[in-house]
Amino acid sequence: MISADVLTFSGSALDRAAHLRSDPQEMARLLAAGQVLPIWRGKPLIRDGQDLGWVPSGHPVLAHGAEPVFLGLDDGIARFAQDISDWSPEAGAEAVEAGFFDPSAQFHPSLPETQCFLELRGVMVQLSARAAELAASAKAVLHWHRSHRFCAVCGAKSAPINGGWQRACGSCAAQHFPRTDPVVIMLITRGNKLLLGRSPGWPEGMYSCLAGFVEPGETIEAAVRREVAEETGVQVGAVRYVASQPWPFPASLMMGCAGEALSDEITLDPNELEAALWVTREEMMDVMAGQHPVIRPARKGAIAYYLIARWLADRLDAPPL
Repeated sequence: MISADVLTFSGSALDRAAHLRSDPQEMARLLAAGQVLPIWRGKPLIRDGQDLGWVPSGHPVLAHGAEPVFLGLDDGIARFAQDISDWSPEAGAEAVEAGFFDPSAQFHPSLPETQCFLELRGVMVQLSARAAELAASAKAVLHWHRSHRFCAVCGAKSAPINGGWQRACGSCAAQHFPRTDPVVIMLITRGNKLLLGRSPGWPEGMYSCLAGFVEPGETIEAAVRREVAEETGVQVGAVRYVASQPWPFPASLMMGCAGEALSDEITLDPNELEAALWVTREEMMDVMAGQHPVIRPARKGAIAYYLIARWLADRLDAPPL
Protein backbone atom coordinates (compact mmCIF):
# COMPACT_ATOMS: atom_id res chain seq x y z
CA MET A 1 0.00 0.00 0.00
CA ILE A 2 2.80 2.41 0.95
CA SER A 3 5.92 2.73 -1.15
CA ALA A 4 8.73 3.86 1.15
CA ASP A 5 11.39 4.21 -1.50
CA VAL A 6 10.09 6.90 -3.84
CA LEU A 7 11.98 10.13 -3.17
CA THR A 8 11.43 12.61 -6.00
CA PHE A 9 14.32 14.92 -7.01
CA SER A 10 16.78 12.63 -5.22
CA GLY A 11 19.02 12.27 -8.26
CA SER A 12 19.37 10.21 -11.43
CA ALA A 13 23.15 10.37 -12.05
CA LEU A 14 22.76 13.22 -14.54
CA ASP A 15 26.06 14.12 -16.19
CA ARG A 16 26.25 17.82 -15.35
CA ALA A 17 29.39 18.17 -17.51
CA ALA A 18 30.67 21.04 -15.37
CA HIS A 19 34.00 21.03 -17.24
CA LEU A 20 32.20 22.36 -20.34
CA ARG A 21 30.57 25.38 -18.67
CA SER A 22 33.57 27.70 -18.97
CA ASP A 23 33.86 27.26 -22.77
CA PRO A 24 31.50 29.77 -24.46
CA GLN A 25 32.00 28.27 -27.91
CA GLU A 26 31.15 24.79 -26.66
CA MET A 27 28.11 26.15 -24.85
CA ALA A 28 26.92 27.78 -28.07
CA ARG A 29 27.45 24.55 -30.02
CA LEU A 30 25.60 22.47 -27.45
CA LEU A 31 22.73 24.96 -27.30
CA ALA A 32 22.30 24.93 -31.08
CA ALA A 33 22.00 21.14 -31.08
CA GLY A 34 20.35 20.69 -27.70
CA GLN A 35 16.95 21.17 -26.09
CA VAL A 36 15.63 23.86 -23.77
CA LEU A 37 13.10 23.66 -20.95
CA PRO A 38 11.11 26.93 -20.68
CA ILE A 39 10.13 27.93 -17.14
CA TRP A 40 7.52 30.62 -16.51
CA ARG A 41 7.53 32.19 -13.03
CA GLY A 42 8.78 28.98 -11.45
CA LYS A 43 6.51 26.66 -13.44
CA PRO A 44 8.15 24.28 -15.96
CA LEU A 45 6.62 23.46 -19.32
CA ILE A 46 4.88 20.09 -18.99
CA ARG A 47 3.83 17.82 -21.86
CA ASP A 48 0.77 15.57 -21.55
CA GLY A 49 0.72 16.18 -17.81
CA GLN A 50 3.56 13.78 -17.16
CA ASP A 51 6.77 14.81 -18.91
CA LEU A 52 8.89 17.91 -19.43
CA GLY A 53 8.20 20.01 -22.52
CA TRP A 54 11.49 20.48 -24.34
CA VAL A 55 11.87 22.86 -27.28
CA PRO A 56 14.81 23.61 -29.60
CA SER A 57 16.82 26.79 -29.18
CA GLY A 58 15.29 29.60 -31.22
CA HIS A 59 11.72 28.42 -30.58
CA PRO A 60 9.24 31.34 -30.38
CA VAL A 61 8.38 30.55 -26.75
CA LEU A 62 11.98 31.43 -25.82
CA ALA A 63 11.75 34.93 -27.28
CA HIS A 64 10.56 36.16 -23.89
CA GLY A 65 13.48 34.64 -22.02
CA ALA A 66 16.78 35.43 -20.40
CA GLU A 67 20.06 33.65 -21.11
CA PRO A 68 19.71 29.84 -20.95
CA VAL A 69 21.37 27.77 -18.23
CA PHE A 70 23.21 24.56 -19.10
CA LEU A 71 21.84 21.67 -17.04
CA GLY A 72 24.03 18.87 -18.38
CA LEU A 73 24.16 15.97 -20.80
CA ASP A 74 21.18 13.63 -20.74
CA ASP A 75 22.28 10.46 -22.56
CA GLY A 76 24.27 12.67 -24.91
CA ILE A 77 21.55 15.31 -25.34
CA ALA A 78 22.51 18.78 -24.12
CA ARG A 79 19.78 20.08 -21.81
CA PHE A 80 19.24 23.75 -21.02
CA ALA A 81 16.62 25.75 -19.12
CA GLN A 82 15.43 29.28 -19.79
CA ASP A 83 13.37 31.67 -17.70
CA ILE A 84 10.54 33.22 -19.75
CA SER A 85 8.83 35.01 -16.87
CA ASP A 86 8.56 38.23 -18.89
CA TRP A 87 5.86 36.61 -21.03
CA SER A 88 2.38 37.81 -20.05
CA PRO A 89 -0.45 35.39 -20.84
CA GLU A 90 -3.79 36.89 -21.81
CA ALA A 91 -5.50 34.74 -19.18
CA GLY A 92 -4.58 32.47 -16.31
CA ALA A 93 -1.77 34.73 -15.11
CA GLU A 94 -2.48 34.39 -11.42
CA ALA A 95 0.42 35.18 -9.12
CA VAL A 96 2.82 32.27 -8.96
CA GLU A 97 4.87 31.29 -5.91
CA ALA A 98 2.77 33.61 -3.75
CA GLY A 99 0.76 30.84 -2.09
CA PHE A 100 1.30 27.22 -1.15
CA PHE A 101 0.12 25.79 -4.47
CA ASP A 102 -0.88 27.39 -7.77
CA PRO A 103 -3.36 25.10 -9.62
CA SER A 104 -3.62 27.26 -12.77
CA ALA A 105 -2.16 26.29 -16.14
CA GLN A 106 -0.71 28.70 -18.71
CA PHE A 107 -0.79 27.93 -22.45
CA HIS A 108 1.57 29.67 -24.85
CA PRO A 109 0.22 30.42 -28.36
CA SER A 110 3.31 28.96 -30.05
CA LEU A 111 2.92 25.58 -28.33
CA PRO A 112 0.42 22.74 -28.82
CA GLU A 113 -2.46 22.42 -26.35
CA THR A 114 -0.84 19.28 -24.92
CA GLN A 115 1.84 21.50 -23.35
CA CYS A 116 1.37 24.06 -20.61
CA PHE A 117 3.14 25.58 -17.62
CA LEU A 118 2.22 23.80 -14.38
CA GLU A 119 3.16 23.91 -10.72
CA LEU A 120 5.96 21.36 -10.22
CA ARG A 121 4.49 20.08 -6.95
CA GLY A 122 1.43 18.89 -8.85
CA VAL A 123 3.26 16.75 -11.39
CA MET A 124 6.49 15.74 -9.67
CA VAL A 125 5.50 12.11 -9.04
CA GLN A 126 4.53 11.68 -12.70
CA LEU A 127 8.04 12.61 -13.88
CA SER A 128 10.85 10.14 -14.41
CA ALA A 129 13.82 10.37 -12.05
CA ARG A 130 15.88 12.09 -14.75
CA ALA A 131 13.13 14.57 -15.65
CA ALA A 132 12.59 15.36 -11.97
CA GLU A 133 16.30 16.07 -11.42
CA LEU A 134 16.43 18.29 -14.48
CA ALA A 135 13.30 20.19 -13.44
CA ALA A 136 14.52 20.67 -9.87
CA SER A 137 17.91 21.94 -11.01
CA ALA A 138 16.36 24.26 -13.59
CA LYS A 139 13.75 25.74 -11.24
CA ALA A 140 16.26 26.36 -8.45
CA VAL A 141 19.05 27.93 -10.49
CA LEU A 142 16.70 30.11 -12.53
CA HIS A 143 15.09 31.36 -9.34
CA TRP A 144 18.56 32.27 -8.09
CA HIS A 145 19.23 34.29 -11.25
CA ARG A 146 15.92 36.13 -10.88
CA SER A 147 16.62 37.06 -7.26
CA HIS A 148 20.37 37.80 -7.54
CA ARG A 149 20.68 40.08 -10.54
CA PHE A 150 22.76 42.63 -8.67
CA CYS A 151 26.13 42.27 -7.01
CA ALA A 152 25.90 41.72 -3.25
CA VAL A 153 29.21 43.54 -2.78
CA CYS A 154 28.78 46.80 -4.68
CA GLY A 155 25.18 46.75 -5.95
CA ALA A 156 26.05 46.87 -9.66
CA LYS A 157 24.22 44.65 -12.10
CA SER A 158 25.93 41.28 -12.56
CA ALA A 159 25.91 38.95 -15.57
CA PRO A 160 25.65 35.15 -15.88
CA ILE A 161 28.77 33.21 -16.92
CA ASN A 162 29.94 29.58 -16.95
CA GLY A 163 26.81 28.16 -18.50
CA GLY A 164 24.62 30.01 -16.01
CA TRP A 165 26.24 28.54 -12.89
CA GLN A 166 27.95 31.76 -11.86
CA ARG A 167 27.36 35.51 -11.97
CA ALA A 168 30.17 38.02 -12.39
CA CYS A 169 30.16 41.68 -11.44
CA GLY A 170 31.72 43.87 -14.12
CA SER A 171 32.16 46.70 -11.63
CA CYS A 172 34.04 45.17 -8.68
CA ALA A 173 34.89 41.74 -10.19
CA ALA A 174 33.07 39.85 -7.41
CA GLN A 175 31.97 36.31 -8.29
CA HIS A 176 28.63 34.88 -7.14
CA PHE A 177 27.41 31.27 -7.16
CA PRO A 178 23.95 29.68 -6.84
CA ARG A 179 22.85 29.18 -3.26
CA THR A 180 21.19 26.17 -1.70
CA ASP A 181 19.49 26.59 1.67
CA PRO A 182 20.13 23.68 4.09
CA VAL A 183 16.95 22.55 5.85
CA VAL A 184 16.46 19.81 8.44
CA ILE A 185 13.22 17.84 8.36
CA MET A 186 12.78 15.41 11.19
CA LEU A 187 10.75 12.37 12.08
CA ILE A 188 10.41 12.83 15.86
CA THR A 189 9.09 9.79 17.72
CA ARG A 190 8.45 8.79 21.29
CA GLY A 191 7.58 5.15 21.68
CA ASN A 192 4.68 4.42 19.35
CA LYS A 193 3.93 8.07 18.58
CA LEU A 194 5.02 10.52 15.87
CA LEU A 195 5.14 14.31 16.24
CA LEU A 196 3.42 16.26 13.44
CA GLY A 197 3.00 19.99 12.95
CA ARG A 198 0.96 22.35 10.82
CA SER A 199 2.12 25.75 9.55
CA PRO A 200 -0.28 28.70 9.16
CA GLY A 201 -1.72 28.94 5.66
CA TRP A 202 -1.40 25.27 4.82
CA PRO A 203 -4.35 23.54 3.11
CA GLU A 204 -6.97 22.09 5.43
CA GLY A 205 -5.91 18.81 6.99
CA MET A 206 -2.26 19.12 6.03
CA TYR A 207 0.22 18.12 8.73
CA SER A 208 3.84 17.12 8.27
CA CYS A 209 7.14 16.41 9.97
CA LEU A 210 8.68 19.46 11.61
CA ALA A 211 11.33 21.27 9.58
CA GLY A 212 13.53 24.35 9.71
CA PHE A 213 16.59 26.07 8.30
CA VAL A 214 20.06 25.25 9.58
CA GLU A 215 21.69 28.34 11.07
CA PRO A 216 25.31 29.40 10.46
CA GLY A 217 27.75 27.54 12.72
CA GLU A 218 25.19 24.83 13.51
CA THR A 219 25.37 21.06 12.98
CA ILE A 220 22.49 19.08 11.50
CA GLU A 221 21.84 17.40 14.84
CA ALA A 222 21.83 20.69 16.73
CA ALA A 223 19.43 22.21 14.20
CA VAL A 224 17.01 19.30 14.68
CA ARG A 225 17.00 19.71 18.46
CA ARG A 226 16.72 23.51 18.31
CA GLU A 227 13.89 23.63 15.77
CA VAL A 228 11.78 21.04 17.58
CA ALA A 229 12.30 22.77 20.92
CA GLU A 230 11.54 26.23 19.48
CA GLU A 231 8.36 25.15 17.70
CA THR A 232 6.87 22.67 20.19
CA GLY A 233 8.90 22.74 23.41
CA VAL A 234 9.65 19.03 22.96
CA GLN A 235 13.21 18.06 23.90
CA VAL A 236 15.04 15.68 21.54
CA GLY A 237 17.85 13.30 22.42
CA ALA A 238 19.46 10.98 19.87
CA VAL A 239 19.38 12.20 16.24
CA ARG A 240 20.47 10.32 13.14
CA TYR A 241 20.60 11.23 9.47
CA VAL A 242 18.37 9.19 7.11
CA ALA A 243 18.31 10.70 3.60
CA SER A 244 18.35 14.00 1.69
CA GLN A 245 16.22 15.54 -1.03
CA PRO A 246 16.69 18.64 -3.20
CA TRP A 247 13.52 20.69 -2.76
CA PRO A 248 13.25 23.45 -5.42
CA PHE A 249 10.62 25.57 -3.64
CA PRO A 250 12.58 27.64 -4.20
CA ALA A 251 16.07 26.17 -3.57
CA SER A 252 16.48 24.01 -0.46
CA LEU A 253 18.28 20.81 0.40
CA MET A 254 16.11 18.84 2.81
CA MET A 255 18.19 16.72 5.17
CA GLY A 256 15.92 14.06 6.60
CA CYS A 257 16.64 12.92 10.15
CA ALA A 258 15.09 10.72 12.81
CA GLY A 259 15.05 11.94 16.39
CA GLU A 260 13.97 10.45 19.71
CA ALA A 261 11.89 12.75 21.90
CA LEU A 262 12.68 12.97 25.61
CA SER A 263 9.37 14.60 26.54
CA ASP A 264 5.70 14.47 25.52
CA GLU A 265 4.32 17.87 26.49
CA ILE A 266 3.81 20.31 23.62
CA THR A 267 4.22 24.05 24.18
CA LEU A 268 3.33 25.57 20.85
CA ASP A 269 5.01 28.65 19.40
CA PRO A 270 2.13 30.28 17.48
CA ASN A 271 4.58 32.30 15.41
CA GLU A 272 5.99 29.06 14.01
CA LEU A 273 3.13 26.58 13.98
CA GLU A 274 -0.64 26.67 13.93
CA ALA A 275 -0.90 23.24 15.56
CA ALA A 276 1.19 20.26 16.66
CA LEU A 277 0.13 16.85 17.92
CA TRP A 278 1.27 13.32 18.63
CA VAL A 279 -0.14 10.62 16.33
CA THR A 280 0.07 6.91 17.06
CA ARG A 281 1.43 4.40 14.56
CA GLU A 282 -2.06 2.96 14.11
CA GLU A 283 -3.50 6.39 13.36
CA MET A 284 -0.68 7.11 10.90
CA MET A 285 -1.56 3.97 8.97
CA ASP A 286 -5.04 5.42 8.49
CA VAL A 287 -3.54 8.82 7.57
CA MET A 288 -1.28 7.35 4.89
CA ALA A 289 -4.16 5.30 3.52
CA GLY A 290 -6.25 8.49 3.21
CA GLN A 291 -8.77 7.24 5.78
CA HIS A 292 -8.15 9.58 8.70
CA PRO A 293 -11.04 11.99 9.43
CA VAL A 294 -8.79 15.02 10.10
CA ILE A 295 -5.23 14.56 8.84
CA ARG A 296 -4.31 14.28 5.17
CA PRO A 297 -1.29 12.17 4.10
CA ALA A 298 1.97 13.84 3.19
CA ARG A 299 2.58 14.50 -0.50
CA LYS A 300 3.95 11.41 -2.27
CA GLY A 301 7.49 11.95 -3.49
CA ALA A 302 8.30 14.39 -0.69
CA ILE A 303 10.80 13.44 2.00
CA ALA A 304 8.16 13.75 4.73
CA TYR A 305 6.18 10.95 3.07
CA TYR A 306 9.40 8.94 2.66
CA LEU A 307 10.34 9.26 6.34
CA ILE A 308 6.86 8.43 7.62
CA ALA A 309 6.40 5.48 5.28
CA ARG A 310 9.76 4.01 6.25
CA TRP A 311 8.96 4.44 9.95
CA LEU A 312 5.66 2.62 9.49
CA ALA A 313 7.46 -0.18 7.62
CA ASP A 314 10.26 -0.40 10.24
CA ARG A 315 12.77 0.41 7.50
CA LEU A 316 14.25 3.75 8.60
CA ASP A 317 17.75 2.27 8.70
CA ALA A 318 17.46 0.34 5.43
CA PRO A 319 19.21 1.75 2.31
CA PRO A 320 16.89 3.10 -0.42
CA LEU A 321 16.16 0.88 -3.40
